[in-house]
Amino acid sequence: MTTFHMPADEAEARAIQDSLRARVVLDEPGPPPGTGLVTGVDVAYDEKKDVVVAAAVVLDAETLDVVDEATAVGTVTFPYVPGLLAFREMPTVLEALESLTVDPGLVICDGYGLAHPRRFGLASHLGVLTGLPVIGVGKNPFTFHYEAPGPLRGDTSPLLDGEDEVGRAVRTQEGTKPVFVSVGHRISLDNACAHTLRLARRFRQPETTRRADALCRQTLREATA
Repeated sequence: MTTFHMPADEAEARAIQDSLRARVVLDEPGPPPGTGLVTGVDVAYDEKKDVVVAAAVVLDAETLDVVDEATAVGTVTFPYVPGLLAFREMPTVLEALESLTVDPGLVICDGYGLAHPRRFGLASHLGVLTGLPVIGVGKNPFTFHYEAPGPLRGDTSPLLDGEDEVGRAVRTQEGTKPVFVSVGHRISLDNACAHTLRLARRFRQPETTRRADALCRQTLREATA
């Protein structure tokens, strides 16, 4: 694992992203869907108390049963800046992952990988630091544009930055908005979309994200009570 460095200011944060971006691996397919373990990570904040909580929930990729879970509570030490959210979240996310008793396998972030202004969102940053394969699955297209995918589960359309495909809009359920999948590290975009669909069997978001979101919200309530 590469050590996380907390930048002193926004300029240093962007320089760190630019430096680490060259280490993102884009030529590996990643694990097949439905095999091994998959881990959802998510973060919740109490801005008034400067508290940040991260949760990591490990599921069996085939059954979606919970195998392990861990949380970490920290202090917000970096300001809110669009495109630099990883620096607010990374220390507690890493702590939660390190507290797991099993190998996380494939990690799914509630955020972005290459679908980021500097092609280095949280999913890419986390992948480079840990060496794990990581996918970003966001709830909105961030700053990029797309044509709505077809209405059926599994329909996709490119998420575009100009002419460049930085991810895909994926319809995980009929009658719901798509999610936005991007490669973080050590996985192909086709495979990332296949994993996302397999993990979103009943709801819009992957079950990994849903479980991690519920756990970090519960932990935040307990930490700030």
